[in-house]
Amino acid sequence: MSFRDLGLSDDVIHGVQSMGYLDPTPIQLRAFPVVLSGKDIIGSAQTGTGKTAAFALPILTLLKKHGAMRCLVLEPTRELAAQVETAFRDYARFSDLTVGVVYGGVGFGNQKQLFKKGVDILVATPGRLIDLIEQGCASLGSIEVLVLDEVDRMLDMGFLPQVRKIVERCPKQRQTLFFSATLPPEIERLTKWILKPEAEVIEIGARRSPAETVTHALYPVARDQKFDLLAALLEKTNYDSVLIFCRTKFGADKIAAKLKEQKHSVAVLHSNRTQRERIEALEGFKSGKYEVMVATDIAARGIDVQGVSHVINYDVPQHPEDYVHRIGRTGRAQNVGDAFTLFTGEDVDHVRGIEHFIAQKIPRIKLDGFPYLYTVLFEEGKAPARRSAGRRRR
Repeated sequence: MSFRDLGLSDDVIHGVQSMGYLDPTPIQLRAFPVVLSGKDIIGSAQTGTGKTAAFALPILTLLKKHGAMRCLVLEPTRELAAQVETAFRDYARFSDLTVGVVYGGVGFGNQKQLFKKGVDILVATPGRLIDLIEQGCASLGSIEVLVLDEVDRMLDMGFLPQVRKIVERCPKQRQTLFFSATLPPEIERLTKWILKPEAEVIEIGARRSPAETVTHALYPVARDQKFDLLAALLEKTNYDSVLIFCRTKFGADKIAAKLKEQKHSVAVLHSNRTQRERIEALEGFKSGKYEVMVATDIAARGIDVQGVSHVINYDVPQHPEDYVHRIGRTGRAQNVGDAFTLFTGEDVDHVRGIEHFIAQKIPRIKLDGFPYLYTVLFEEGKAPARRSAGRRRR
């Protein structure tokens, strides 16, 4: 089926086609008719499956024309909020619907002006929206569609009390679209309070498994050779853009500095960067100004960059869920991607936890031609050698 077969408005279809999208993804095929019918949704889908468009396109179709603020989308981080606002703007480019975003870390001035001018769709982080409501700048009395996105992430960040406050200020007669990768008890209680009993459940793909478009592997290495192996992987891999994850902000800065010494064009993204620095890093990475971005887990769910060909975990993530979200930054929108994880003896327990979580053994690979120091990890199943993937692109 094409986008034209799914009940979307002509303006929305025009916007989608102008972005080069040809066929709807599985979650879009299932979500469009439910959203257009006015029903509530509990949705779960792997990262990179087109979830934002799954709710944005039918919402734009339902709103039709410019009017009051009728749609509120809550996101856990400012990066996600900015990303979703951009998506709505792109999809709505041939309509007169207006989109705005509010999040913390910046001044209130422009955000207050946003409400004075009026906006149809507001994308917000919970904390900043509560601040604006309490200052008398924002009212949610005309909300017709409420979207709660990445709710498990909001739980992790301690936002659920603020989410409850916001929901209480929205009209009871509304449509609610609820998206969460997992449903722990706290979130299940929230769904029963927020959603109508007849809410539709839409689940695409196994919640615990990496996207099928991603090929992922572990690279055993002695601790003292981790950076040397990273440099060799970058040298021998044919990539378009690489997202490298580090466990700490200090580690991210250190790795980025060493890669710059080797003449890589590198951006850095973590919570100590100012909002201006974050935006510059993301925009530069998206545009190709930077071929490599080094980040902490703030970027694991917080960015959407099409065309990331490779993800490298310089540090093994400590939480299995983060492994799935990190490597899901590549292989998005039905493209293919590769994910490498550097793996030292100290990481054995975390790797076992990841493999148990995703219910599969991750291949161990040795980079052909790399002058390895011995590590006992090489005795684990005798990691196979891998040929060079060719010279990297310049």
